[in-house]
Amino acid sequence: MPNSAPYIGRFAPSPTGPLHLGSLYTALASYLDARRHKGRWLLRIDDLDTPRNMPGAGDEILYCLQSFGLYWDGEVDYQSDHLEQYEQAIVQLQNQHALYPCTCSRSLLANSPLIYPGYCRTNEQSAHAPHALRVKTTDVSIDFSDALQGKISQNLASEYGDFIVKRKDGIIAYQLACVVDDQRQAINQVVRACDLLDSTPKQHYLQRLLGYPSPRYMHIPLIVDREGHKLSKQTRAEAVNPNQAGPTLFLLLTLLKQNPPLNLRLAAIDSILEWAIEHWQAERLTNTQAVSGLQHN
Repeated sequence: MPNSAPYIGRFAPSPTGPLHLGSLYTALASYLDARRHKGRWLLRIDDLDTPRNMPGAGDEILYCLQSFGLYWDGEVDYQSDHLEQYEQAIVQLQNQHALYPCTCSRSLLANSPLIYPGYCRTNEQSAHAPHALRVKTTDVSIDFSDALQGKISQNLASEYGDFIVKRKDGIIAYQLACVVDDQRQAINQVVRACDLLDSTPKQHYLQRLLGYPSPRYMHIPLIVDREGHKLSKQTRAEAVNPNQAGPTLFLLLTLLKQNPPLNLRLAAIDSILEWAIEHWQAERLTNTQAVSGLQHN
């Protein structure tokens, strides 16, 4: 990305429940990086996976971010408002003969190696049978430099195999949706957690096929409990308390290795964020993929 290009970052939570400490930690890091670079920070609600969406969760996320002083630029963007653009990307990939239908069942794939063996790539499939769409990967190395994790290299064909871009239930898969969304919103800086580091080569690959530029990526370490579990809804991570915004922000800055002074612990939210923006040093997280947070219950 040219140095003269204005910084445009984003936070893209899924409305599957309230924000927990791990998701707020990612939001704070992406917010601080954008504000430190005098850039824009956009908010996108990734609501395509409708079976997992929780009623009211989107509004709850907005309220939580505002309670912690993390105000976004512009209007909130909802994936569900852009279904036509995802389908246009599917058509473009089909016209490039980059996709094929896959009728593999979960039970079949459960007994297969981790790398998709290409069962449906060479077998003619009926377009009338329920099917997902997979993108054909090629035997080339996808290389990129992450701002914190350094050089990343992955051969998708040999290390992962052809991956799904549209699910059998008709829902656009995360990898393609994310790529189309970032292009649509002109995102050029992505700050997200290390659990998505493995997704980035797939997204680079789709960006090349679709002719999109790739953003610059920075994958921050995960918050894990003392047992090494990632803080998530699956591990029953508790929702953050908006009434404890100041102490929580102080804790998050500590986990982000920003070394906030003790007098900030009880400071007003605006004062904490003002200090954090001025002193933000993402490089303190270099080559770190996990930091210890709360005890898992």
